[in-house]
Amino acid sequence: MEAAVRPRLILREREPVVPVGIFAGIAVSNYESALGWYKQLLGAEPTFYPNDTEAVWQLAEDRYVYIIENADRAGGAVSMIWMDDPGSAVAGIAERGLRPVGVEQHGNVCKWVFHDADGNETGIGGEVSEST
Repeated sequence: MEAAVRPRLILREREPVVPVGIFAGIAVSNYESALGWYKQLLGAEPTFYPNDTEAVWQLAEDRYVYIIENADRAGGAVSMIWMDDPGSAVAGIAERGLRPVGVEQHGNVCKWVFHDADGNETGIGGEVSEST
């Protein structure tokens, strides 16, 4: 039996198909507990609070991540925040008391994986030198 051929994604530099911006949500079961954890992870107070069970951080222009209390949906998020210097960002996160649960490296791209109390995954990643 022949092995299946996997198609390769080829990325080309070009104008984005849609305007670049994101407002990504992470459902959590306990807002107060998660708020503290995400403050540690992101190293900042939220940019704004839309209501009593939501907090929003602006990561860059037109790029936001937010937590929202919703126990029925908590635990299924998977995301990665792309950083210019992910190693330094992870060192800063460690200074704030959080440690990654794993590290993935593919060539010169590395992702440090963090899980909140619900199991939501947030990766901190980007390009690194081959020796990292």
